[in-house]
Amino acid sequence: MTKIGILGYGNLGKGVEKAILKNSDMELVAIFTRRNPNSITPATKNVNVVSTNDIENYKDKIDVLIICGGSATDLPIQTPKYVEMFNVIDSFDTHAKIPEHFENVDCAAKKSGKIGIISVGWDPGLFSLNRLYANAILPDGMDYTFWGKGVSQGHSDAIRRIKGVKDAKQYTIPVDEALKAVREGKNPVLSTRQKHTRECFVVVEEGANKEQIEHEIKTMPNYFADYDTTVHFITQEELEKNHSKIPHGGFVLRSGKTSEENSHIIEYSLKLDSNPEFTSSVLVAYARAAHKLNMEGVSGCKTVFDIAPKYLIAKTDEEIRKTML
Repeated sequence: MTKIGILGYGNLGKGVEKAILKNSDMELVAIFTRRNPNSITPATKNVNVVSTNDIENYKDKIDVLIICGGSATDLPIQTPKYVEMFNVIDSFDTHAKIPEHFENVDCAAKKSGKIGIISVGWDPGLFSLNRLYANAILPDGMDYTFWGKGVSQGHSDAIRRIKGVKDAKQYTIPVDEALKAVREGKNPVLSTRQKHTRECFVVVEEGANKEQIEHEIKTMPNYFADYDTTVHFITQEELEKNHSKIPHGGFVLRSGKTSEENSHIIEYSLKLDSNPEFTSSVLVAYARAAHKLNMEGVSGCKTVFDIAPKYLIAKTDEEIRKTML
């Protein structure tokens, strides 16, 4: 039995709780929060809700702490800090800063003798593994990653920060023509604009200037300026009725040659009703691996590239050889 603690009880933390209920070898011991613990009612009975100020009291009561904070400001501080006390898992997804985050967690984990597995999820995570496998198998080739159709929580938040915007959801959508060209083995060289479009559903405050808001969205650097973007203004009721879920998914492809005569396409895809719930399920599988590996004496920072598949599943080596190999 792996005893789990959840740090943070937003969409991701609630998803982790649901994932634990699906795994009979997992036990949720405590939820740690920066909010008033009395304001949280877990879905699981008899689970302690504890202030992060008291987290140190659980050093010997949980096997793995799953950290459910954000990559911008939470995880760079929380993961190195808490790996000093616990085996930890996070979903750090700022791709350009992963090497720096790895070094910080690795240093702290080696001192404490704990293991920290970072950047766990579907991208980075499962998509990363598929890129690696495909590159190893087809060294003469090209990689392509398409995201969506799905809700980008970061881009949605960026729209909500515009003056006059009451609420918003933004979808990232692959361009069908680009995806088709890759699947046909044409190996296109694609710009950012050629791979994805963005579609925004925006609720504005009464009297807000819609033209100005649309202009600010479409010209926003690092978010929308490099994409063909469509903006729809709708009511709060429409947003809640038609855009309340957080779906996502995407495709990882590699197109390559093994000889002048023979070309090949490797494709891996995901279609997710709930981005946070699926990501949470990946986190829980890697929590199992962290517990197993630490019991074997492994410490330091790891990524999905370092974890053998057999550590992820609640089956014996004999069972997986018999039923899955």
